[in-house]
Amino acid sequence: MKALFPRVHSAALDAVFLNTAGGLTGGDHMQFDVTADENAHITLSSQAAERAYRAHPGQVARSNVTLRAASGARIDWLPQETILFESAALDRQMNIYLAIGAAALIVEPIIFGRVAMGEVVRTVHFTDQWRVWRDGRLVFADAVRIIGDAQAQMARAAIADGAGAMATVLLAGAQAEALARSLTLPETSGASLIADDLLLVRLLAEDGFALRCQLIPVVEALSTAPIPRVWRL
Repeated sequence: MKALFPRVHSAALDAVFLNTAGGLTGGDHMQFDVTADENAHITLSSQAAERAYRAHPGQVARSNVTLRAASGARIDWLPQETILFESAALDRQMNIYLAIGAAALIVEPIIFGRVAMGEVVRTVHFTDQWRVWRDGRLVFADAVRIIGDAQAQMARAAIADGAGAMATVLLAGAQAEALARSLTLPETSGASLIADDLLLVRLLAEDGFALRCQLIPVVEALSTAPIPRVWRL
């Protein structure tokens, strides 16, 4: 894993991660631990989409992300999409620790196979757990678990109604309530103001391109800095 620091004309420090291995497969372990000190602003993104490849039975790739923001600090976690291939196995866990007065914007897009390549994901192991603490108190917990035939599960109306891509967006900060009113979302997506300072957005789309078209305006509306340039390439 490498970190690049492009020159940008904004108050935030931009860091772009590059997985030099080209993707994840069973047994791999990827870990991020980032701290924003008092009044700092960090934007973290990835140079390209992450890929979770076919894994041998019983082998699971793991990704652990820990983000910490001190008082007055902000962290924007804006990786590009994670693509799950047939027979991929990936467990992800995100832990976010915010001090009083800190803020975070967390974005995670997922694609179940590339539609343009004719890929269908019928066997997959994917779990995604998020935990957010504010001043030592747990304020948000979320879990996604799709194991088995992803296409069949995503086809269910109560889950994704046939969507092949999805994204979860979480804004934790004092502006959450005001920004919630400014969002314009398609019928396949929705937003919930969980608390005055906690906004959750779910997006569903047919494929990765359609998802990105939905996601970029949402990220721009919730960001205080320009969207990372790698998202525009």
